[in-house]
Amino acid sequence: MPDGFAALIVDANAFFTELKQNNNKAWYEPRKAHYVSTIRKPAELLADLIVEDLGRLTGQRHKPKVFRIHRDVRFSKDKAPYNAHLHMMWSQSGSEDGPMWFFGSAPNYLTLGMGVITPPGECLTRFRAFIDRDGDKLTDAMDAAHDMIGAGSGTWGPEPLKRVPKPYDPDHPHGDLLKRKGLTLSASLPDDWRDRGVVPSLNAQFKAPLPVWSLLGRI
Repeated sequence: MPDGFAALIVDANAFFTELKQNNNKAWYEPRKAHYVSTIRKPAELLADLIVEDLGRLTGQRHKPKVFRIHRDVRFSKDKAPYNAHLHMMWSQSGSEDGPMWFFGSAPNYLTLGMGVITPPGECLTRFRAFIDRDGDKLTDAMDAAHDMIGAGSGTWGPEPLKRVPKPYDPDHPHGDLLKRKGLTLSASLPDDWRDRGVVPSLNAQFKAPLPVWSLLGRI
């Protein structure tokens, strides 16, 4: 049945549509209290509820994070001070480089994502060894997730390399994956999310990429 979080998505989309057209402090500050009460606080509650469901589904403890509305513009050419979207993440407690779950809401998308971004060094080396060893299992699981909910490879994270890294064969059957510095999947929530409710819709979506999540946990 529908839940109260549909109102969160509707209110957030209306707010971020205006914010995108008026991305400045003069517009945001008088509306900050509205953002906190109708978007930020309900989003934190949603994140807390989902973390319990993820624990039951995966058998692992997770910690939630709702991303700040303020952008880090130090190294960006775009100096707009605010994010015109709502993003949250759930990562495994005690794991800095394990696979994470993501939820994104904006006027032009409503998506669930899952994946891992590997920093340079030992973690990236393990990721490539995992692709070399379990690439067939991984692509099978990714194909199954696509068939179930339309999940596709996400673009979040660093740009992939132009060539397959050494010591792997340039013609490696999973060369495209070896070029990456991580792997993410994402899918839009089904069109009936308003009728089903946000929490039930997310819980239903979590099941499709779960085999991929389990494989990425072996890195």
